[in-house]
Amino acid sequence: MGRKNWLIMLGAAIFIGVFPWLVMPFKAVSHYVDVMVFAGIFSLVCIGLSLLMGYAGQISLAQAAFFGIGAYTSGILTSKFGVNPWLAMGGGTVVCATVAWVVGVPSLRLKGHYLAMATLGFGVIVNIIFAEEVNWTGGPSGMIDIPYLRMFGRKITSDLAWYYLVWGIVFLVLIFCFHVLHSRVGRALRAIHEDERAAESVGVPTAGFKVRVFMLSAVLASIAGSLYTHYVTCLNPSSFNLMWSIRFVLMVMVGGMQSLWGALVGTVLMTFVGNEWLQVFAELEILAYGAILLVVALFLPGGIVSIGGFRRKRRQSALEGAGT
Repeated sequence: MGRKNWLIMLGAAIFIGVFPWLVMPFKAVSHYVDVMVFAGIFSLVCIGLSLLMGYAGQISLAQAAFFGIGAYTSGILTSKFGVNPWLAMGGGTVVCATVAWVVGVPSLRLKGHYLAMATLGFGVIVNIIFAEEVNWTGGPSGMIDIPYLRMFGRKITSDLAWYYLVWGIVFLVLIFCFHVLHSRVGRALRAIHEDERAAESVGVPTAGFKVRVFMLSAVLASIAGSLYTHYVTCLNPSSFNLMWSIRFVLMVMVGGMQSLWGALVGTVLMTFVGNEWLQVFAELEILAYGAILLVVALFLPGGIVSIGGFRRKRRQSALEGAGT
């Protein structure tokens, strides 16, 4: 991982550890623990999306679909067949990985906007299935009475317990992903992002790596979906539509697409923006998201984590200008 990332990890872990105790004494912001649970769940989706888009350079608008597949698989297995929620979560990852392989093998032969359209179409089809398969998914009315997760024979019901569980999983996933990026696989993904043809010319099996990272991003979205299912204990197709795929992309872009820490920062920030601060826009919420995306694309293309780099470049340019 590198010493820098371990230090950032330590600082982030300390912040996450003390955050609930800073906000819970104050009634006006005590619900921030609940918001941070959702931020942690969404972070799992966005970490996978960062690997796929930021490092491998593959555009995907299907993350909400994989998020939903994991959620509904876990919900159906537990509520209709009585499967242990932890086993159901594993089942969801298997289903998502299989679907990602079936979709990824033909789709990832496409590039640029064509790949985006293919994943968008897949996401729309999956959302229609969620809404139409009434016997399995509950249709537009959704599913209810999904059981909670259990640990040591006890239900996990409190926001605080969920908070530490979710963020513990997020940190474990981060450690795993950093090790992937610092391995041969990570170097291959960067090579594919920079120039796919050049990577192929030096023997990198680009098709195989693209499918694998697509499957990994789907598995992370599936884990997030299962956690979401057993946290809210109910499901509705509207939680997995195209708008959510766009939100996930926006979260990654705001934080910084080519940084796992950027994906984390962007997800937390945009979760608070969406859950707390954009509610006043009501039906105009989509326009607010569009405005945020436009501002980021024009003035901060590297995301929030690039601000320090921009400042250094401007300072260096100013010094060079003064020198001449």
